[in-house]
Amino acid sequence: MRKIHIAATTQSPSDQAWLDLESYAAVEVTSEESGYPIESALEGKSPGWRAAVPGTQIVRLIFDEPQNIRRIWLVFEELENTRTQEFVLRSHSDKGTSREIVRQQWNFSPSGSVQEIEDYAVELFDVRVLEIVIVPDKSGGEARAGLRRLCLA
Repeated sequence: MRKIHIAATTQSPSDQAWLDLESYAAVEVTSEESGYPIESALEGKSPGWRAAVPGTQIVRLIFDEPQNIRRIWLVFEELENTRTQEFVLRSHSDKGTSREIVRQQWNFSPSGSVQEIEDYAVELFDVRVLEIVIVPDKSGGEARAGLRRLCLA
């Protein structure tokens, strides 16, 4: 048997050259709680974004120029409530095409599972809009959506 050592090709979030969203995109959000602005999730500052009201929320990045996206890194955190969250990530191109990238559910539990980290390798071209639709509690409870971090490369 021949054995060949290869270098790992995945990069940790701190090693990646992330897209400067502040310079290249506008952001739309359905609501935000005072002290939890969407900018903190996009810039990696604590405490991240949190919605001001319960229910489905939308975070939409609108790029000044179409972007090619190779990686999407998301961090959700819930320290207080047990709940099942679902989010849908979609891209919209300049050519009018829309694509659902992923639909993901996660069960949060303060006694064990408090953080969801998603790291997607993608090949998205000419993206004009990237949209995250978050249903914070599939059972219809009063939980509010939050996003600790969002990075794109």
